[in-house]
Amino acid sequence: MATTESGRPFAPLYDAESLAGLDEARIGRPGEFPFTRGVYPSMYTGRPWTMRQYAGFGTAAESNARYRQLLEHGQTGLSVAFDLPTQMGYDSDHPLAHGEVGKVGVAIDSIEDMRVLFGGIPLDKVSTSMTINAPAAILLLLYQLVAEEQGVPGAALTGTIQNDVLKEYIARGTYIYPPAQSLRLITDIFRYCGEQLPKWNTISISGYHMAEAGATPAQEIAFTLADGIEYVKAAIAAGQDVDDFAPRLAFFFVSRTSLLEEVAKFRAARRIWASVMRDQFGAKNPKSLMLRFHTQTAGVQLTAQQPEVNMVRVAIQALAAVLGGTQSLHTNSFDEAIALPTEKAARLALRTQQVIAYESDVCKTVDPFAGSYAVESLTDDVEAAARELMDKVADLGGAVAAIERGFQKAEIERSAYRIAQEIDGGERIVVGVNRFTIDTHEPYEPLRVDPTIEAEQRERLAKLRADRDDIEPLLEAVRAAARGTDNVLLPMKEALRARATVGEVADALRDVWGEYTPIDVF
Repeated sequence: MATTESGRPFAPLYDAESLAGLDEARIGRPGEFPFTRGVYPSMYTGRPWTMRQYAGFGTAAESNARYRQLLEHGQTGLSVAFDLPTQMGYDSDHPLAHGEVGKVGVAIDSIEDMRVLFGGIPLDKVSTSMTINAPAAILLLLYQLVAEEQGVPGAALTGTIQNDVLKEYIARGTYIYPPAQSLRLITDIFRYCGEQLPKWNTISISGYHMAEAGATPAQEIAFTLADGIEYVKAAIAAGQDVDDFAPRLAFFFVSRTSLLEEVAKFRAARRIWASVMRDQFGAKNPKSLMLRFHTQTAGVQLTAQQPEVNMVRVAIQALAAVLGGTQSLHTNSFDEAIALPTEKAARLALRTQQVIAYESDVCKTVDPFAGSYAVESLTDDVEAAARELMDKVADLGGAVAAIERGFQKAEIERSAYRIAQEIDGGERIVVGVNRFTIDTHEPYEPLRVDPTIEAEQRERLAKLRADRDDIEPLLEAVRAAARGTDNVLLPMKEALRARATVGEVADALRDVWGEYTPIDVF
């Protein structure tokens, strides 16, 4: 019998009997609890989703040029990729940064780099998403400082920081501080944004990276929503009212080529989250119950073999996200399995979204699959599987306790191993890899990052440190806040304004909180 990506039976025929006993209230109407059919009544019939293309490489100047090109070609929001040293809170001249500067994203060391990154881009006119986690507070403050220099107040800024550290312990690894201190920093961000950046989405709770590591659709939403519950608990424990911060929570999911199950996954996730927020946390504001999410097409499904086939994969994945009701979308470039996307490939990826939005008819009605025997049955099935996993996490004491036991990581690794076996054995067909292969490959010239970037960033840092005033008192204020209960973002902002570097501010917190060392549970 065929199975879904989550390993559940996939019926060859769905009919009315498949939905026997279905409670129609669980489907509901778009924009109404439990939001199965979408978080807004009109969805895309009013306007399309936000089209974001994840971009960033090399220097701030190079990335700025790419952002301007994407905006000129019709992109409606920015999505920033940072290099690995920035993600880990290291400056470009740190020994551990050697060889990684500007490679998988843009290198940002100080406010001077951030000024260049957003030069000529009106920050009150664009929505910016920043994929940054452990040092999210630092990059958000730099963004706010640059906006203030443009004359744009915090109240006018819109966008998202990923800021989801728990999934780093599960699937990705770019954590800095121990879980308890990471949660403290996140709740400080919640409070800070509530006061100074009210339109900003303070966290994008991510299942994408779990899926890239091998999680099934059910595991992806189960472990992501379990992390979301942990963040809500932490904020409430810090004295915040759920309806003060919950409306600014956002999520981030993958979209695979298994179109029907992906649509069902998004619908099930909305339904689960609405129930959790209402029944477990007593949220009263309807916006607190809405699971709003960004989607990225599945990078893990792209192949270096016959890379042009990735254009078809991305189109199917993008369509699944749209039919599932995403609020914003990034479509991967067909050449990403080989190198950083070329300008032409990035433009084609954006055009894929535009064709779906403006040439197809999927935006002419809300939730086109509502009432489909197959999709409604799959939605129920994914929801049941996800709730079962969420119950297991809760029984272990919550997401952090389960992380410390290695539960989520072990479950995902088992799924990844199963998928790898199916591909190797030919049970799972990957076009161009284990079926429909060709012996010859056309030459392809990938985009390459200039190796001199690291030296240039080192020179910029040396000049910055030589020209600025003494910042040690400002860094000590950060340490003092970290030792106490004051919001650490307030002294961090002043240190960054005085041209403290990303690494120096991250180190000030390291001095007090230490670094997380994973425990080998096997």
